Amino acid sequence: MSSARLDVAVSENAELGEGPTWDPAAGRLIWVDILAARVHTYDPVTGHRTVRTTEQHVGAAKPRAGGGLVVNLRDGIGLYDPDGAFRWLVHDPEPGRRGNDAAVAPDGALWAGTMRYDETEIGGSLARVAPDGGVTPVLPVVACSNGIGWSPDERLMYYVDTPTRRIDVFDFDGENAVNRRPFATIEEGAGFPDGLTVDADGAVWVALWDGAAVRRYTPDGSLDRIVELPVRRPTACAFGGTDLRDLYISSARVGLDAPHPLSGSLLVLPDAGQGMPGTPFAG
Repeated sequence: MSSARLDVAVSENAELGEGPTWDPAAGRLIWVDILAARVHTYDPVTGHRTVRTTEQHVGAAKPRAGGGLVVNLRDGIGLYDPDGAFRWLVHDPEPGRRGNDAAVAPDGALWAGTMRYDETEIGGSLARVAPDGGVTPVLPVVACSNGIGWSPDERLMYYVDTPTRRIDVFDFDGENAVNRRPFATIEEGAGFPDGLTVDADGAVWVALWDGAAVRRYTPDGSLDRIVELPVRRPTACAFGGTDLRDLYISSARVGLDAPHPLSGSLLVLPDAGQGMPGTPFAG
C-alpha cells in the first residue's frame, strides 16, 4: 500500500496521541493524548471536535453502554457520566506507574494495561476489569502493555507487550485468556508493535512505533500489507466511519528532535478494509 492515499483527519500536535476508537452511538472517533491528559473526539461527517482535559495522564478512553466514557488513568480506572461527572471505578495508585492502552472485550469488560514511566521491563501489567469494578490480574509482569483485540469469532485474543517486538495470541473463552504464544514478530529495524485492531477477515493491523508504518497480518500470521506513513511514531489504529471501512491512525511527536509536521495528528486511510463493530464498556 502506498502512503499516497492517506489523509489527515485531525491536524494536531499531540505529544502522545493514542487509542483511536469508533463510538457508533455518537458517530464519532475517540482518541487520547496521554501526556497532555486530553480526550479528543472527532465527527468525520460534520468535522465537529471536542477536547476534554483529565486530571491525570490518560492511557485510553472507551465508550460506555449507557453513555459517557471509561478511562484508563494514571491511578486506575475512571468513569465519566454523560453529564461529565467523574468517579473512580478502580482507584489503585502506584508511584511511577500509569495506565496505557486498553480495550473492551466482547462481554463488555475492560482489559486495561499499565506501564512504568521509566519503562522498567517488569513494571507493567494487564488486568480484566469487570463492569462492577472487580479486577482480575491477567499478566502481572509486562514491560509496556499495549494493543489488545479479539478475533471475529471471539475465540482468540491478540496482545502486544511492545519491547518483545511480538504480537502474541491467546485462546479466549469469553472471559479468560490462556495459552499465550507468538503470532507475529516484528524484525529488528522495522519499529516496535504498539496499538492494534482486528478486521472482519480476522487480520491484525498493528502500528509500528519508530517504524513509520502500519502492517496487516493475516490470521495465520503472514505479513499481508504495509502502509507507509510520513510520521515516524504511529501509535495505534482502528476502523471507523459509519460503515467501519476507514482506518484511523494516531501518532506521537514525543521524544523526536525534528518531528514531521504531521506527527501528533490523527491520520486516516479511506476504504482500507472492513472493521468490526466494537463493544461498549458495560459498567
